[in-house]
Amino acid sequence: MNKKTRANKKKWLSKLLKIIGALALFSLLFFLSIYIGLWGSLPSKKDLKNFKQAEASIVFDHNQKILGKYFVFDRQIVKYEDLPKYLVDGLVATEDARFYDHHGIDYTSFFRVAFKSILMQDASSGGGSTITQQLAKNLFGRKSYGPFSMPVNKIKEMITASRIEEVYSKEEIIELYLNTVPFSENTFGIESASQKFFNTNTQNLSLSEAATLVGTLKANHSYNPRLFPERSQLRRDVVLQQMEKYGYIDKIKRQEVSNQPLEIDYHKFSYNEGLGSYFREHVRLEAEAILDSIKNENGSSYNLYTDGLKITTTLDNGMQSYAERATEKHMGKLQQQFEASYGNAAPWITDEKLLNQLVKNLPKYKELEKKGLSESHILDSLKRKEKKSLFTLEGDTIMEVSTIDSLKHYLKFLNAGFVALDPHTGAVRAYVGGINFEHFKYDHVSMGKRQVGSTFKPIVYTAAIENGMDPCTYFSIKEVTYTDQEGWTPSNASKDENDPHMNYSLEKALSHSVNTIAVKVLDEVGILPVVQLAENMGITSKLPEVPSLALGTAELSLLELSTAYTGFANANVSVKPYFINKIEDRSGTVLYEYRPDASLQPAYSDRTRETMIEFMKSTVNEGTARRLRSTYGLKNDIAGKTGTTQDNKDGWFVGITPHLIMASWVGNDHHQIGFKTTAIGQGANSALPIVANFLVELNNDRDYRTYTSAQFNAPSKEVLESLDCNPEKRDGFFKRLFGKKKKEKEFGK
Repeated sequence: MNKKTRANKKKWLSKLLKIIGALALFSLLFFLSIYIGLWGSLPSKKDLKNFKQAEASIVFDHNQKILGKYFVFDRQIVKYEDLPKYLVDGLVATEDARFYDHHGIDYTSFFRVAFKSILMQDASSGGGSTITQQLAKNLFGRKSYGPFSMPVNKIKEMITASRIEEVYSKEEIIELYLNTVPFSENTFGIESASQKFFNTNTQNLSLSEAATLVGTLKANHSYNPRLFPERSQLRRDVVLQQMEKYGYIDKIKRQEVSNQPLEIDYHKFSYNEGLGSYFREHVRLEAEAILDSIKNENGSSYNLYTDGLKITTTLDNGMQSYAERATEKHMGKLQQQFEASYGNAAPWITDEKLLNQLVKNLPKYKELEKKGLSESHILDSLKRKEKKSLFTLEGDTIMEVSTIDSLKHYLKFLNAGFVALDPHTGAVRAYVGGINFEHFKYDHVSMGKRQVGSTFKPIVYTAAIENGMDPCTYFSIKEVTYTDQEGWTPSNASKDENDPHMNYSLEKALSHSVNTIAVKVLDEVGILPVVQLAENMGITSKLPEVPSLALGTAELSLLELSTAYTGFANANVSVKPYFINKIEDRSGTVLYEYRPDASLQPAYSDRTRETMIEFMKSTVNEGTARRLRSTYGLKNDIAGKTGTTQDNKDGWFVGITPHLIMASWVGNDHHQIGFKTTAIGQGANSALPIVANFLVELNNDRDYRTYTSAQFNAPSKEVLESLDCNPEKRDGFFKRLFGKKKKEKEFGK
């Protein structure tokens, strides 16, 4: 080799060394710039020690079954000791085989990936990140730094991973990782994923289920077990192979589990969907109000969405499921009857005045009006058709409709409310606020107030009995015109109740819901005593002090009406409904616990209560609610009262059993639209079936035998004797011939 050749080699070697030196210096400076925070601050060891994760608050029913969650990220924390060993083993075998040997950075894996990715351009080389590095990414995320994003983020994660290893043990790192890692469908943490995809707690996961969830970590959408079960099962088997490779399971176990089909038990927690959506919204509002007055250790208020609270409610998941099924079953049939009765003359199609009023109240109409468009141009815009998703009772469907078409579509739907209360405590056991929470947010149990019709009559009769009226007092069913009430003449719904010479006892008058007698009873007792009693029975709304109060012109919520009925099954004391038993923080410390109101007093006597229960038993056995027996075959010991308002706008029913008050309402959200006929709209047809279907479901479930087999205590001898009279009597010949035919009077005189 000549001198010139050797000189050239030295020259190129010198240049190469300078390039390598420059690259090394640049890398060192680049690393230092990240380390000292020029690319954004890094978490210190102190920050890591004090790290607190946002955690979903969990809503439980009264039996500690999960009902739902409130969260920003769907995450709930599980301790390391509750993690099955094969879950941890599967994670390590698949994601970081040398996890227990490194201190946050697996240099062997790192340089392997760097060599394959950079020099060999192998895209399948993997990420080379350890579990600790992945944890750093989960905790602090990644930011964009333009073309330097990948190296900056990787180095930041490596530095953070090293600090995490100094602060936490390997077990604590596994715990943190599994509580923060994102699984399929935006689900954060192993506990939430276990409940969503397998409807179980983490500690109860099988090997197959654990391997399936670990498998999703490689690509949580591509390996989603709900969307891609075959692909997910293949990935599960890869995890099992890795576990066998590293000695966590043997070949026999791997083959046994690999041969098992992948089965999921999907259970979605969604604000708009799932069990008890209206109830959960009511609890959310109430919980936030409670938490506003409670401070945490830092002196700030608790956050329902991030503080991992545990909210135990009064709801019974089983009853709630039956209540929703009962409502859905009946409303599907009733909606068909409702639409068929109107045919082409339906008000949501033909009532131009109503439609014009509603169109002009649309946000879109007001928006276009503000822009200065004329009415005709606005209407043209609102008539423009496009594809939209519309709600139907069978499920959402895509249709090509205009804004006005959509308005008419939703205008036709009947809505409903149902609530079941424990009359002894006020605990809400089932709560259906409407037919669909996603499309009809308005809560018809606690928010909506409608005229209650004949369901108010038991309050009138209770006041009468309590004020000394004998149960065997007879009233004529004939109509009377009240001259001081603008000639108001209340009438009866049934043509059979127009005989001016027929008289009913109080029991028959109530059980057959005779309007003329209800007003006469109120006339005799007085309006003010009835109003006072109603308040003592838990009604807080302002009651109209007019004779029509006897017919239920008062507007009450379903929850308020139910409250008034609780005393009939609770020793004459009406209890206030409640929703939340207790609220605990993430460590189990009780922040709030419900305390019943010990100051509540009986609203009436035992004699009155026993008499009224017998009256309302007759309503079920032979009166307006008799289809509970004849149509639904219910043999439960039950009392109740139906209600229908003027022009068939609202249907009501309240059922009473020894341990449960059940109330339902059905109607259209727009008061202008009622049922076409009384046959369809009366409470016995529109509202009662929801309670009936609910009771049928309970009767078929042995777990609720305490409720379904309970019987009212036998009434006292005194009460039985007071009821021992004919339910009706007809005026004698001479009274019919010579009796006064009093057709007009002044109310209260």
